[in-house]
Amino acid sequence: MAIHRRFTVKLLISLRSALLIGGALTAASVAPAQAGPSGSLASVANATLPKIAVPDLLDPQGQPQLSQPETDTDTGQASPIDEAIDQPDVDPSQDLPTLVAELRGPEAGSRELECLATGIYFESKGEPLAGQLAVGQVIANRAESGRFASTYCGVLFQRGQFSFIHGRSLPHVSHSKRQWQTAVAIAKIVDQDLKESKVGDALFFHARYVSPSWHLKRVASIGNHIFYR
Repeated sequence: MAIHRRFTVKLLISLRSALLIGGALTAASVAPAQAGPSGSLASVANATLPKIAVPDLLDPQGQPQLSQPETDTDTGQASPIDEAIDQPDVDPSQDLPTLVAELRGPEAGSRELECLATGIYFESKGEPLAGQLAVGQVIANRAESGRFASTYCGVLFQRGQFSFIHGRSLPHVSHSKRQWQTAVAIAKIVDQDLKESKVGDALFFHARYVSPSWHLKRVASIGNHIFYR
């Protein structure tokens, strides 16, 4: 009888030890983290977070770098997207109002022409057609001069050049507005060199109501703007 009791006690002690060891192993396997020497959670410190690619919209010189550019902002060469756009055949001997009427439309057709049209719209939408053509010509002249960025978009986004540019994107314009559609037509005329402007190779202009005291050669005065080179 005493032997049976001692056997029962040993069996209970063994079962209790086994349960304690099993519980300890289970707790260790499900522990969320272990404290490292510094007191931080080791598993969190060693975790690898996913890397998210964030495109750089500006290069060190402040030029816009589009994530999917439609033009080469370094060389000014048109991409295949731009080259594939068909431009309507127009007679360049027609007067400016007639050309504008033929080319007026809501869509510029490419990112570069959209930039050019945006510059024309915000700087001269209330000007006569000749004044809008002159503003567009200045933007084009800058892109070709070697002194500014080599694309229309690059010219617009150079720091401190155009007051309507804020941040890294073009301001929104409703494409249903007739003034926008006129700006699109002027942009196409400038881009295709369909009409010469009186401003020639001018690179600068300002409104009549300001006097910046520029030491530049004045080349023309059209509408409310004065142009210089």
